[in-house]
Amino acid sequence: MTLAALCGGPAASAQPAPNPPRGRVVTDSFWSPALGTRKHFLVYLPPSYDRAPAGRYPVAYYLHGLWGRETDWARLGALPAAADSLARAGRPELIVVMPDGDDSWYTTWNALGNADACRADTTRREPAATYCVPWPHYDEYVARDLVARVDSAYRTRADRAHRAVGGLSMGGYGAVSLALRYPDVFAAAASHSGVLAPLLAGPRPFAPPARWAPTVDSLRALYRGYWTTLPLAMGRDTAAWWARDPGRLAARLRQQRPRDLPALFVDVGTEDVLLEQNRAFRATLGALGVPVDYAEWPGAHTWAYWRTHVGESLAWLGARVGR
Repeated sequence: MTLAALCGGPAASAQPAPNPPRGRVVTDSFWSPALGTRKHFLVYLPPSYDRAPAGRYPVAYYLHGLWGRETDWARLGALPAAADSLARAGRPELIVVMPDGDDSWYTTWNALGNADACRADTTRREPAATYCVPWPHYDEYVARDLVARVDSAYRTRADRAHRAVGGLSMGGYGAVSLALRYPDVFAAAASHSGVLAPLLAGPRPFAPPARWAPTVDSLRALYRGYWTTLPLAMGRDTAAWWARDPGRLAARLRQQRPRDLPALFVDVGTEDVLLEQNRAFRATLGALGVPVDYAEWPGAHTWAYWRTHVGESLAWLGARVGR
């Protein structure tokens, strides 16, 4: 008997192919002690999650940018589709968590109480109950509270070796700085178009040695319309900014705990306003002897660029924490 006969004859060849397996996105929330408020987050569960009830999965946390929200990576960045595509190609499946990070810079703020930031929240019009947090410890919120919540509610592989963090722009800064501040939590970090040398003042185009902003007034001139939340989160003097600088964080970890350095991936568009910052960060890591996988691709500081390249960071992180 022929294969055509077994399948119902010639008509069987006209049957549509079954739909490829897809993951699903769920919305969740929890109370964060580090912030003193309830926060929402999205979770991408990979295609096999519901079919393999005993399976456990590595986790990647993806952080949004300034003026963004927890839905951005799913709604604007096509992250679930990219993750589905990688799963169909046989790449490691990941749970991906997308938290609400406000305009926080994913750090413990240099100013307690954020009434100024609440007044400045004019872009997203987020309700004060979820934006005006009484205790702005945003790094602990992600690295401690959110990780604990996800590990308790989902079937994760709950250890550092199977946990990563990624992000774009402000979230790229958050991903790298969180991995360097909490090397016991994250084994790898990926930054798309990140703010990775926040005090860089020149030269342009970048070439060592870097020239750094000497005063807060010079920083204000550099950031202009983006200045609103920066002094609250990063500080009102250059000492506070340097304490939050990714290059300095890498140098400190390299000196104190070199074996705990996370794997790092950095990409940026060749037309991106942050191109020189990313080049400066790469130079800083090179001088420290800290490896980084670095790429520049055509594009600007836009969702078109991040949609195009989120698959690269997911695949890269999966290769490091998905084993």
